[in-house]
Amino acid sequence: MDKKPDPIRQSKENKASKAEQTLSASSSELQAIKSRNKKWKKDQDQRPGAGNKDSKYTSDKTHYSPTDPDARISVKPGKARKLNYMSQLSVDTAHHVITDIKAYHADGRDSQYLQDICNRLETRLHKQGLLLHNYVADTGYSSGENYAFLEQKGLLSYIPPHGTYKGGSDDFKYNKAQDHYVCTQGKIPFKKVFYEGVNKNKKKEYRASKAVCIDCPIKEACLKKSHEKRITITYYVEEYERNNTRVHSSKGRYMKVKRQSTVEPVFGTLTQFMGLRKINTIGIKQANKVMHLSAMAYNLKKYLKFVQKRVKSEAGQLAFIAFAKRRFKNVFRSLIRLDYLPIIN
Repeated sequence: MDKKPDPIRQSKENKASKAEQTLSASSSELQAIKSRNKKWKKDQDQRPGAGNKDSKYTSDKTHYSPTDPDARISVKPGKARKLNYMSQLSVDTAHHVITDIKAYHADGRDSQYLQDICNRLETRLHKQGLLLHNYVADTGYSSGENYAFLEQKGLLSYIPPHGTYKGGSDDFKYNKAQDHYVCTQGKIPFKKVFYEGVNKNKKKEYRASKAVCIDCPIKEACLKKSHEKRITITYYVEEYERNNTRVHSSKGRYMKVKRQSTVEPVFGTLTQFMGLRKINTIGIKQANKVMHLSAMAYNLKKYLKFVQKRVKSEAGQLAFIAFAKRRFKNVFRSLIRLDYLPIIN
């Protein structure tokens, strides 16, 4: 959802807190931003606005909005950087009814919000006597943590894995029973569990000792510049594999088509016809209200057009006629007994 202030107007009041006004980027991150600005100036000199004096790479680590501190600079391939909110919604595949919608900060990834969506949606549907069975989503919601979370709740996920996923090393055989890899020189045993990167991805590390690799005939090609063989894989390999098996099954292919014909058209309708193309309020709470009002308008429209399909058959019609005759006969007799109708001799 776009949240773009008028570039001509100036903020009369800085609504951001002291924490939001404080620079959050580290020295290494600032250096990376500086290098990126330099590269952009050299390689992308033909892009629109590149000749402007203040043209530079913007990030939430170095910039904030004084009028709407809740808005975040989001990044999406092929689209301009600007202040946005993220809208997350869930749709019932049977009737295309919006079952949940909420505004989030736009600087996060889709996969970070799936667990919150699931907990909130499960509580709401259970109050209505409805149960969840399957979760269908696009690749943006893929993560080992989400697969494990859904399995713990007894839900089946049909979420395609992201392109960077690797189940393990293709060059070495894995011994599942003893949890180690096998190479020509011996074992590559499991060493530790660690968290990698800014997103704290949980991973497992397998590492061979230097003595194992020292006499290996393919040492240079295998190790390159390191002194020992090191293999890192995601901690949730089994959850990934079970999900991938479901995704590539016949039902998984059906679920993919169902997702493309269910969620995407609903989101397009909200942005094109229900006022969610741009948020004209300030603050994430107000943005959340706008999203809920749009979803309510969409669901009311679906309700007004809803027509329940009934099976029509001759047997059904005959049964209904017989029931109506019996009902009319009983009513007529009761009216006679209550003296509402005259008795004719």
